[in-house]
Amino acid sequence: MEALTRMRTNSLPGPHVRAAILWLLSLLLFWQPLRALAGLSFQDENSTHILLIPAISALLIYLERGSIFRLRRDSLLPGVPLLLVAISLWYGLQAPLASLDARNRMSAQAALIVLVWIAIFVLCYGAGAFKAATFPLLYLSLMIPLPAAVIDGLISFLQKASADTSYVLFRLLGTPVLRHGFRFSLPGLEIEVARECSGIHSALSLLIAGLLVAYFALPGARKRILFVACILPIAIFKNAVRIVTLAWLSIYVNPAIIEGRLHRQGGVPFSVIALILMAVLLWVLRRRSTFSLGRTLRTAYSHLHLARN
Repeated sequence: MEALTRMRTNSLPGPHVRAAILWLLSLLLFWQPLRALAGLSFQDENSTHILLIPAISALLIYLERGSIFRLRRDSLLPGVPLLLVAISLWYGLQAPLASLDARNRMSAQAALIVLVWIAIFVLCYGAGAFKAATFPLLYLSLMIPLPAAVIDGLISFLQKASADTSYVLFRLLGTPVLRHGFRFSLPGLEIEVARECSGIHSALSLLIAGLLVAYFALPGARKRILFVACILPIAIFKNAVRIVTLAWLSIYVNPAIIEGRLHRQGGVPFSVIALILMAVLLWVLRRRSTFSLGRTLRTAYSHLHLARN
């Protein structure tokens, strides 16, 4: 029986060929929703990363191909049930999805596409390879557009957090300020932290980059989780610094700055602040790892020295 199974498996195309064929077939099956996702990435500033995510995921798998494909097994069993479930959900949910608005429908369809692509990987390479490629494959979930309710909630949260942090920074700078919700009355200036000033695009960009940094640069799940968890506060602080800086320059340097180019297109200099904070956090977490290793080695040396004496 085992020999028969091996003969059947060996008669199939190689795993890379099977994966390429199934992936191309999935592109044909999902052509319309994929076109819609591509259109969304060009139209919505909060979805510009969608087209990059599959490419980054594929690049990660390629870079780690030695450890990932070394664990592959020529077995069809692990992936068949998952692929059948994914395909069944795709066809079974067509009617309910048609009743959703465009964004929520694209979110659900993208989630099903990611599930099918993961199922194809498991089908062609087995559970061991999937375990080794967990991060690159789950990274694909970032290509799922956030549902409308999630986007609205996140914008509202970032808007309030940015306003709160901006108020604290104004007080720390000694700038006279009166706050009325999201509006600030400053000397000769009235500003409002509007929804467009929430910094959601910057926060998403930092999260996408931060996940990669944590994966490659930090050892251990706890340090990675801590690093990623700090990205949102860093994004909020960066956005508040931008708001306060523009207001301060408008008060004390040039009133036209609040409506000028620095306001509309000056996000890059302030993004550097976020990148510096992330770099410092990364350095601290890596140093803590080094110190822990040093203490462990010193303790081991002490025990060894005592044992010898």
